[in-house]
Amino acid sequence: MSAPDPLVAGAAAVERTSVDGGGPVPVLGPEWVPGPDGLLQRSAARVILLDERDRVLLVRGHDVDAPDRSWWFTVGGGIDAGEDARAAAVREVREETGVVLSPDDLVGPVYTRCALFDFAARTCRQDEELFVARVRSTDVALSRDGWTDVERDVLDELVWWDLDELARVTIEVFPAGLADLVRDVLVWDGTTRHLGLARE
Repeated sequence: MSAPDPLVAGAAAVERTSVDGGGPVPVLGPEWVPGPDGLLQRSAARVILLDERDRVLLVRGHDVDAPDRSWWFTVGGGIDAGEDARAAAVREVREETGVVLSPDDLVGPVYTRCALFDFAARTCRQDEELFVARVRSTDVALSRDGWTDVERDVLDELVWWDLDELARVTIEVFPAGLADLVRDVLVWDGTTRHLGLARE
């Protein structure tokens, strides 16, 4: 069994200041808007990015308000105004990993889900579409050059995970049960499965 391949470890905190010289730059971007229930919400696109050995590329991050708690999650993020989910997925993969995909490289969405979580001292709801894409790990050079200052503050590393090793990880992984979810779509049957609401 091979150990995970870390790319980026111990990203240094970036001092953030607002344009008026007052407080910190907001951690949550403009795509987060209050929903009818008052919770901040956004739509997001995520990618289960696999290599030739069926390893999945994940990001480890932490909450700016709880730096001792970290977790692994799939590559992806919010859908910007004027984007559809596929365009957002491709953009997020490029920004977070340096890997360049086209929308035609995406399979799915294979899953949809709603995640309710606390971040930056706020409760947030994110409606997600998850796609699958494949690359050869030897053909891509992972990079954090596209990370924003905020991402450099809360993202820690990118790692290619063997699915058996991922199933034994002791810190949180989102979505829960990700190793089995990935196995279920290594050969996709064309059905988009809704994973429901998860409180994370």
